This record gives sequence, structure tokens and C-alpha cells, in this order.
Amino acid sequence: MTIRLYDTRARQIRDFTPLKPGCVSIYLCGATVQAAPHIGHIRSGLNFDILRRWFEYRGYEVTFIRNVTDIDDKIIAKSAEQNRPWWAIGYENERAFSEGYRALGCLPPTYEPRATGHITEMVEMMRGLIERGHAYEADGNVYFAVTSFPDYLQLSNQELENLLQPSGEGETGKRDPRDFAMWKAAKPGEPSWETPWGRGRPGWHLECSAMAHKYLGSAFDIHGGGLDLIFPHHENEIAQAQAFGDRFAQYWVHNAWVTMSGEKMSKSLGNSVLVSEMVKRWRPIVLRYYLGTPHYRSMIEYSEEALREAESAFARIEGFVQRVTELAGGPVEPAPQVPPAFAEAMDDDLGVPQALAVVHTTVRQGNSALAADDKEAAVARLAEVRAMLGVLGLDPLDEHWAGGGDRGEDLHGVVDTLVRMVLEQREAARARKDWPTADAIRDQLNQTGLVIEDSPQGPRWSLGPR
Repeated sequence: MTIRLYDTRARQIRDFTPLKPGCVSIYLCGATVQAAPHIGHIRSGLNFDILRRWFEYRGYEVTFIRNVTDIDDKIIAKSAEQNRPWWAIGYENERAFSEGYRALGCLPPTYEPRATGHITEMVEMMRGLIERGHAYEADGNVYFAVTSFPDYLQLSNQELENLLQPSGEGETGKRDPRDFAMWKAAKPGEPSWETPWGRGRPGWHLECSAMAHKYLGSAFDIHGGGLDLIFPHHENEIAQAQAFGDRFAQYWVHNAWVTMSGEKMSKSLGNSVLVSEMVKRWRPIVLRYYLGTPHYRSMIEYSEEALREAESAFARIEGFVQRVTELAGGPVEPAPQVPPAFAEAMDDDLGVPQALAVVHTTVRQGNSALAADDKEAAVARLAEVRAMLGVLGLDPLDEHWAGGGDRGEDLHGVVDTLVRMVLEQREAARARKDWPTADAIRDQLNQTGLVIEDSPQGPRWSLGPR
């Protein structure tokens, strides 16, 4: 029962050994809140939500930190472009991210710190790095001297001689063009904070190093984020933290992107698909299935067809859950343990696709039991399915989805009442052997997107595929 994860720094799958037995500490780079989230942003949150759920299933106590970058160059640029305060833009989009995570069933983090709430910790880290000879002040900026840290580029595996460090406007006074800014001198009209080196604002990389230290200490288990963060962000985080004296993260876990036409989904490319719009067109639980079930290290190429396939696949699972729940006369409790094949897949670098295959196999077995009128076997299979879906955050009977977390669930009772009134008319027509009327009612309901299924317990309805 050893969980194994692909460690980007080691470039191999490693057995997971926590720093503290029975506990797991995770830091995930969260939202930069210059705009509302697209589904590529939320994929990262989903992947690490499933990882967290699996650790908790395996009995670990998880501390999960997901930060909010509420000040950086992009937010300041948006502020100037929209003629709105930077903090108003940040807060508006922070709420949009929170709503996106919630809509798709992500558990809330243990703590969700904002960068602007940790300036004191950043100043302390810069002071320590300057004292140790790893950083220096120039023109009100504070830079990290990359040649002072021999292990620089250990994560991205680049050659220092060929390094091209991204650099922003106003980054003057560098001793080496490869050095990166931890603190940026104040510019007129921009937000700034007082430091021993003058007023200014933090650099992106410093924010995460300081917040990880604050909430997880000098060493923690897992640092996560998208592949695009490996360099420069995570590389520079490591340099700052370890030069400061922290051991920092023991494992580096990175999720792949959602792409469109082969390109990474991003705001700058103008090809983003906003979560707020997607949940109007697709049930959030279907979006979770679509984004959360591919392997976290595999690219997802966005398409409407792929979403429809995900919708149909989840409908097969949901239909089985509904049928057996009705047969049992009420909810069937999840099994205390998931099937061994499911656990084996999840332990092996979070193998969700292989684990999902076990879910579908169990659903087929349950449907066979239903066809054979084997209630006991059908109920047993449902208990296993619910246990597995719970780990994946996809149990349709979970309070989040059944209690209004899914789009339209607040209207489910109203729709159910209206449909059942129509179905009663159909049943009356069938009772008097008026088959044309009964068939016409069924066909009209089908045209609205509802699927009517006759069962020994009576007719039931469900949403059909698109």
C-alpha cells in the first residue's frame, strides 16, 4: 500500500514517503487573479483535489495550501487598461475562481493565503538572502544572484550558460542578466509597500516561497502546479527557499494542460473557455468527469465532441446508480473499501483512467445483476461504485451534487413534478390501451431532451445525451 508519484525533479516515479508519518503537506500554486478562470486553470485544482482525496482515503491527514496571487504585473496592467483599482480586479476574479472550484466539487483548501497579506514574510526572506550573499539591492529592486546558488536549474534541467531569464520593465541594476527580481521598485501610480530598500511590490516567485514557508514550514511534502510553472516560477522558488535555508518541497508534481488546436489554453491566446460560461452549457459534474478523469500528466485537447462523450459515459454510471437506488428503496451506503484494482491504479501515480475502467466494469457487472433480478449483487456493486466515485469526487448522491452543487439541481424538484404529471397522463393512456397517445407523449418528452424508461417500479426520466 505505497503511493507512488512522478517527481519532476527526479524525472521518475518515486515511492511517496511523508516527512511526518500519517500526514501529507501540499502547496499548490493557485490563481493569478487578473481575469476569470478558464477550464485549463480549474483542471489543476481538480487534479490536486483528487490527489488530496486519495491521500485522505489512504488515511493521511492532509494540509492543503492553495495560494492566491493578487498582485503582479498582469493585474497592474489590467488595472490601467480598465481604469479600475487593482484590488477590485483581484477580488472580483478571486471570487470567480472560488466559485469555479466550488461548482466543480473541489474541497476547500486548508488555507488559501493571499500574496498581499504576507509582505512581512517576504521582507524577512529577502533580508536573510541578502545577509547570506544570495541577493542584492539595486535601484530599489532586490534581485536573486543565480550564480550564488550552485543547484540552480535542478528542476528544469537547463544549462546556466544558455539561460534566458524573463525580465520585466524597470528591472535595472542587475549584476547578471540571468538574475531574477524578488522585489520591484515602486512606479508612480502603482501599489507599493515600504521595505528597508524603499517602496515597491513583490515579485511573483518570492510570494510563493514566503507563503509556503509560513504555512508549511521549512520542509513539506509536495509542491504542485501546471507544467508551465516549472520555469521560471518553480525553479526560482527553489532557489530562494533553499538559499534561505529551507529544505522546501520533497516532491514536485505537475499537471498537463488543456489545449485547443494543439496550443495551451491561455488568456493571452484568446482561446480560453471560461468556467462561468461552461457551467451554463454543461452540468458541472460532467465537466469534472471530463477534466478530472484523464491522467493528470496527459494533455487534454478540448472539443465539444469529447465533452459529449464524457457526458454519455457519465450518464451510464449515473443511470446505474439511479436504478439500483430505486430498487433498494433508498440510498445505498458506499462500501468501506474500494476494489483492489481501483486502489492499485490510484496508488500508481494517480492512475485515474485505469481506476475509472474499474468503475465502468463494476457498473456493467451491476447492470448484469439487475438484468438477472439479483438485487443483492446489484446493491453490492453500487456500494463499490459509490466508494470509487467518492474518491474521484463524482458520486451523484454526494451532498454537493444532490444538494444543489450541480447546475440546475435547485430546479430538479420542480422539473420532476412537471414530468411526473405528464407521465401520469401517459400511464392513464396505457391503462386504457390508447397506445398512440402514450407513444406521442413519450416522443414529445424525448424531443425536449428527456429519456423515458419503463421499469418494474414505474416510468422514470433522465436527461438524454446532447
